[in-house]
Amino acid sequence: MSVRFVLRSATADDHERLDALFSRFDLTQRGGYGDFLLAQAGGFLGVEEALDRAGIADVVPDWPDRRRSNALVADLTALHLAVPTPSPAPSFFGEAAMLGGLYVLEGSRLGGAMLVRAVPDDLPKSFLSDGNPAAWRAFVHLLDQRLSSEPEVAAAARAAADVFETFASSARRTLGEDDLAVRNRHG
Repeated sequence: MSVRFVLRSATADDHERLDALFSRFDLTQRGGYGDFLLAQAGGFLGVEEALDRAGIADVVPDWPDRRRSNALVADLTALHLAVPTPSPAPSFFGEAAMLGGLYVLEGSRLGGAMLVRAVPDDLPKSFLSDGNPAAWRAFVHLLDQRLSSEPEVAAAARAAADVFETFASSARRTLGEDDLAVRNRHG
């Protein structure tokens, strides 16, 4: 079985919780879309920076082409929104953890291809429009090549779950929810 399916199964609950949070942003309205981008930036900026520090460019040769922070910052700037302080991102120790973290970022491209349809044409969409099916297939192939043992896949799944939580924390912050109260309700 492909590693992506194992990761998808291992993080299904995390992904579902995150989708529920992000579905609360109304992408058809300028304000809701702006808040959505702010919540995305709170996650993306820190996670991409943490991956850079961990050495992801040594693991994923086309990493510079995969980075999306610049597109996200450009969209926020076009909407006259200040770039938020990133949510604390996990540290990525080892190749498996880096690939697990990147799995979440790369998977979000697939969702972005669907979400962009809801955004009005007069709003900037470079962050959501940045999709390349061939790049996803190449990444899936890389996962299968590099994550060949159960401990490696488990480390990738833990890192992916941590990245999902980073994005969830950013979404809750943007929505004005108290993280502690939310954790108490769900924990």
